[in-house]
Amino acid sequence: MNIHAATYLISSPSVEQCPKPDKAEYAFIGRSNVGKSSLINMICNNQKLAKTSASPGKTQMINHFVIESLDEKSNKKTAWYLVDLPGYGYAKVAQGKRKQWIKMIENYIRKRENLVNLFVLIDSRHKPQEIDLDFINQLGEWEIPFTIVFTKADKSTQKEVAAMVKTFLTALGKTWQFLPQSFVSSAVKYRGRKEILGFIEQCNKDYYNPKQEE
Repeated sequence: MNIHAATYLISSPSVEQCPKPDKAEYAFIGRSNVGKSSLINMICNNQKLAKTSASPGKTQMINHFVIESLDEKSNKKTAWYLVDLPGYGYAKVAQGKRKQWIKMIENYIRKRENLVNLFVLIDSRHKPQEIDLDFINQLGEWEIPFTIVFTKADKSTQKEVAAMVKTFLTALGKTWQFLPQSFVSSAVKYRGRKEILGFIEQCNKDYYNPKQEE
């Protein structure tokens, strides 16, 4: 799958004000400073699409982008939404504002009817963080479809990244019978881009052309 066009659409303060749920939607979330904007820009091959910042907490609303992708085999165009969500965890904002973010994120995740998959970003350089494990376990309770993306793989050796990924999945295995699908990425080296886009492409096919139950 190739990205034909990627355009910023709107920033919404609540799920009720999001665009009409008329397209397949994929949202990205993670702790502040996990490299979310860089990953989105890498996936869309547009370094100016999502705003990156050295200071955590830059994204404060539900940001929608309209993506047009092209199927390499059929040459068919497909339109879908990509969503940049506020980061959870550390950010230099007032406690009241942080609570608003948490509620906004929960409402979006649980109520957005066209949300096909939530990509949960995990920094591959660090040992399992309780806040990440708790968030993923919460998604399980809410029955939200998600996959994990381990970011910043270029910051460590392949051996170190593989060890950290294994450690995280082992920690997750304490509460999950079946581990979710995961990808390893590097926005600098474009690692994981093909795999993530391939996953979205398959999800789009299932979304727009659902199989009829016998």
